[in-house]
Amino acid sequence: MLFRILMTRRWVALTLVFFAIIPAMVLLGRWQYHRYEQTNRQNAVTSTAMKAPPVAMDVISHPGGTVPTAETYHPVTATGHYDTAGEFVVRQRTDAAGDTVGYYLITPLVTGSGDLVLVNRGWVASPGDATSYPAVPPAPSGELTVTGRLRPDETFRRELSGLPARMFMRINSGEQATRLKQPVVAGYLELVSTSPTPPAADEAEHVPSPNVTTTNDDAVVGQGVHLPYAVQWWLFAALIPTGWVVLLRRDIREAREKQAADEAAAAAGPTPDDPTDGPGLGPDTDRDRAPDTDEAPVPAAEPDPAPR
Repeated sequence: MLFRILMTRRWVALTLVFFAIIPAMVLLGRWQYHRYEQTNRQNAVTSTAMKAPPVAMDVISHPGGTVPTAETYHPVTATGHYDTAGEFVVRQRTDAAGDTVGYYLITPLVTGSGDLVLVNRGWVASPGDATSYPAVPPAPSGELTVTGRLRPDETFRRELSGLPARMFMRINSGEQATRLKQPVVAGYLELVSTSPTPPAADEAEHVPSPNVTTTNDDAVVGQGVHLPYAVQWWLFAALIPTGWVVLLRRDIREAREKQAADEAAAAAGPTPDDPTDGPGLGPDTDRDRAPDTDEAPVPAAEPDPAPR
């Protein structure tokens, strides 16, 4: 019976589909687990960089270069004065809570060597009109020292043509060097503090520090997601054979019940009222019954005598 059921068209197709899905789910689980390991390694690098003592930004980065991955979020400093003429904003950025879309305010800092350092001074609210330049806090004047986190140039967004003046989609030192016609140190400084400390009115909302124990920022995106997804795919792969066995047992049980019912019906024989057992044995066969010979025949009526 088992072989007969498995050889039906339904079960051949079902078996092929079920067991073709298992390798795919195993591979998806492995991919998610590798992403989990990769994220953990990146988090370890970020955590180490954040704990390092601050160094001058030009020690790690320089114009025309790139920020090493291992130095991302490394505390850096830069000394000079702000160049407000080169100031610009970056569109479609959220506040610290992640609820409101606004702008990042970027002000170039002119260092003693003449190079520019792009300083992300923080988030400012949108005026509600995507074509209007937002109200921004004034940049502190005079020489100052800024301390912040070293970030690489943004390349994940595409610049759009036709944007209003001093509005951009990303922070990129190469693009700003072309615009400002001055050497710009690769990457940018995400501001944490300024010395001397400016008035609160002159400060934008600082970008929050990445937290390597959560998944709320770019530094650790996916840390708490990939491992559960990997386990989920592997559980699905393990459940497929279980489901296959359950369905097979159900079909075997139903086939046995049908076979037992058929055998019981055959053993019981035909029923008394079965019209197939011959004429005159059913409730509707009275018309086929022969007349009873014991009953006296009814005499025929005599004809009336002819009139005289």
